[in-house]
Amino acid sequence: MSLLEAHALSRSFGSTKALVDLSLAVDPGEIVALMGANGAGKSTFVKILSGVLAADSGSVAFKGRAYAPQTPAEASAAGIVTVHQSTDLVGIPGLTVGDALLLNRFVDRSQPFFVSRGRVRREAQAMLREAGFDLPVDRDFAELSAADRQLVAIARALANRAELLILDEPTASLSASESRRLYATLLDLKRRGIAILYISHRTADLAALADRVAVLRGGRVVETFTRPVDFDKAIETMIGRPLASARPDARQAEGAPVFELADARLLPSSEPFGLSLHRGEVVAITGVLGAGKSRLLSALFGAGRLAGGTMRLDGAPYAPQTPAEAIAAGVAMAGEDRHRSSLMPAGWPGETIAETISLPHLSRWYPAGFIRPRREREKAEAAIRRLGIRAAGPTASVWTLSGGNQQKVVLGRWEAEPGRLLLLDEPFQGVDVGARHDIITAIRSRTDRATLIATSDPEEAIEVADRVLVMDHHTISESNAR
Repeated sequence: MSLLEAHALSRSFGSTKALVDLSLAVDPGEIVALMGANGAGKSTFVKILSGVLAADSGSVAFKGRAYAPQTPAEASAAGIVTVHQSTDLVGIPGLTVGDALLLNRFVDRSQPFFVSRGRVRREAQAMLREAGFDLPVDRDFAELSAADRQLVAIARALANRAELLILDEPTASLSASESRRLYATLLDLKRRGIAILYISHRTADLAALADRVAVLRGGRVVETFTRPVDFDKAIETMIGRPLASARPDARQAEGAPVFELADARLLPSSEPFGLSLHRGEVVAITGVLGAGKSRLLSALFGAGRLAGGTMRLDGAPYAPQTPAEAIAAGVAMAGEDRHRSSLMPAGWPGETIAETISLPHLSRWYPAGFIRPRREREKAEAAIRRLGIRAAGPTASVWTLSGGNQQKVVLGRWEAEPGRLLLLDEPFQGVDVGARHDIITAIRSRTDRATLIATSDPEEAIEVADRVLVMDHHTISESNAR
């Protein structure tokens, strides 16, 4: 009998179907990985198992009994505990490791009101021994490494008699050595009969740990792979078509690079890497949240700093101190959160399509300081035609547009002027399939510049890029030159 059996789970949010008849079983002592693009249903499934959400239909059985927790506390009491990527809720500065381990008991009204420091130490040490971990119980939680914080969370879960651990991107903030240490811990828990539901975008994690990989697409499990996993096939299953057809015709880099990055370090402790981009080339960097993608783009745009390394633009040294310097050099960037980084607030001057496009170009377009609305309007009309922006006209507020059309306006801002390098951070966030196709077509049609895209979605990277790079722990760890 399986430890966990989910049968035909469905869950909708308005007209959006997050889960559609999802079925999955997990056996005792088995590590099952969930693999799927953003929006495939992984988080919704985990929230149902964790007691955060209820399913609209379907059923879950745990240890042969009906299981429908109303809260995470009920899920934990039943034997299912979720360890999240962020350990912010596991402990805080000022608490010791022992305090963090016993935090649940401190808020349990059945426990004594006064607890001695000696008792905290003894009970915490017993919890760590039972989990098989060696951690200093008197150390401040804030001083622990990311890997040790994960161990504290796992030890606390095991102390609650967890029989199924759900781990959500547990290695996202870990170094390579810390990840290997966590692998050893999880494999030991597997040998002890603990079941693990493991969520990760990292194929290295899945190859090292998973007995089975369940691929989610469109809210359901579409296929399950057993060891050894064919990850090319799994990715094809995840995106719903062959990799070759998903990718555009890759263009070969020719001539001298337009941009070069050598011996770059994003953090003093991270591994150095290099990067070169050619005119007309689209390169995507993918990886989990926190891998360093946004940090890299910010440094290239003058909004952040590298911890080491050198940059060259068309063969000349390039080291912008501000975004204005980057723009003057022909480097442009559309940030991850367009509402905060690219759009003026509703009701403010500059909220129209024409004004949004012209904003970073004002000093060059109007050096005398007198804005010519006709020129603004003409540039906006050209962007509307080229990108297929659905709007009443150039003077329409960007806040009346859909997310996809807003993103087209942001891209139109940098289409309005020639450039050397375009940086796009999560450009398809909140963009529907049709708008995404239009944006990809526009990106790939420009051959006068290089484009570097950061995305946490492998499907997006494959769809848009000539080359796909993988960033892991603040360094580029893999390359798919295609």
